[in-house]
Parts: sequence; structure tokens; C-alpha cells
Amino acid sequence: MTWWEVAVIAGVVVVATALQGSIGFGLGMLAAPVIGLIDPTVLPGIVIMLAIVVTAIVALRERASLDLAGAGWALVGRVPGSVAGAALVAVLPAKGLAVLVALVVLGGVGLSLVGWKPAPTRIGLVSAGAASGILGTSTSIGGAPMALIWQRFDGPQLRGTMAAFFLVGSSLSLVALVAFGAVTEATLTLAVWLLPAVLAGYALSRYANTLLDKRRLRITALAASSLGAVMLIAAQLV
Repeated sequence: MTWWEVAVIAGVVVVATALQGSIGFGLGMLAAPVIGLIDPTVLPGIVIMLAIVVTAIVALRERASLDLAGAGWALVGRVPGSVAGAALVAVLPAKGLAVLVALVVLGGVGLSLVGWKPAPTRIGLVSAGAASGILGTSTSIGGAPMALIWQRFDGPQLRGTMAAFFLVGSSLSLVALVAFGAVTEATLTLAVWLLPAVLAGYALSRYANTLLDKRRLRITALAASSLGAVMLIAAQLV
């Protein structure tokens, strides 16, 4: 990977982290397709490592608004889902994983557009947590199921609860990936280089909501994610 490629990824990570810090999810949806275009071999580990840093900071910031009970039930499903997701990474080739990332992004965008609103019951939370574990560990994009189940929450509660869930869930996913030998030295090195971009994105997120209202931020995120996913699929076909 060249320095120019690292710089492009860093720029995307700044924007994606700002999105995650503002609405509670979006780091993987925005960053993973671009990273997949440049070097799919570092997915999904690189995004999961960065997500752990972001979610730890956001969970601390929004700790007063956490729904700990809801997050706990979702984590019940996340554990087996993470193991299943790590197994997928172990058997899928890099190109296959890149296409899966793109399809998951487009699926999440589609569900957001149709406005599906599942009820946050215990069964719903466990099911969403399992889906998030499979998708989050295999593609680094596990936000869509949780955003759907918690979409009735207000801003601080949504950000805080999702951050707490993903802090634990992403840590579980990383452990599962390491156990399956899916985290390389190159992935670890890139994660270190991208830490300043994560911190810059978090700082930007504190001002993002003053520039964009929730509707505009959502539209921007969905449009950027869709474009990245389509480009990623096109790159695998040539």
C-alpha cells in the first residue's frame, strides 16, 4: 500500500468517524467499500479495530443515556454471531469478501430507505445482535441491524447505546478474527497509522450536527455508502 493510498483511506476514515460519532453508526458503511477498493486483504479487521476506539470514546461521552438492558440482550446474540462471521472470513477469498461488504452496504441502505421499524423486544434484540455479529465480524458493517432495532431512540440514547454495544461486540469480533488467523501484521500497522484520523473524525463529529440536521446527515451517509458499494462491486468485475 502506497502513502497516497493510506492518505485516501485516512481522509475517508475522518469523515466516517465523524458520521459514527454523530448518528451512532456508519464507520463501516462508509469506510469499508473504499478500503476494499484499495486493499481488501485488511478487511474486516482494520475497520473493527478503528471502531473499538471510536465506540469507546462515544460510549464514555454518552454514558448517561445508555440502555444497558437492551444492549445486554443484543450482546447475547452477538457472541455466536461473531464466531459465525469469523468463520466466513476464514473461508472467503479477498474478492468474495469485498463483494459481500458491498452487498451488505446496499442491503442496509435499502432497509433504511423503506423505513422498516422492527420492535425492540428481547427476541428482536437477540436476533438483531446475532445478525450484527455475523455481518460485523465478516464485513465490519454490523450497524444496520442495530440502527433498525433502536431507531426510535433519541440522539444521545441511540449513540450511547450503540456505542456500548459495538465496543463489546467489536472486541468480541476482533478476538474471533485473531483466533481464526484473519488479522495480519499489515492490518495492525495500518490501524496505528489511522489513529490520528479517527481522533480528528471524532472531534469533527462534535460539530457535525450543527452543520447538518439529522435528515441531511442521513441522506449524505446513504448516498456516499451506496456510491462506494457500487464502485467496489464494479472494481471486482473488471
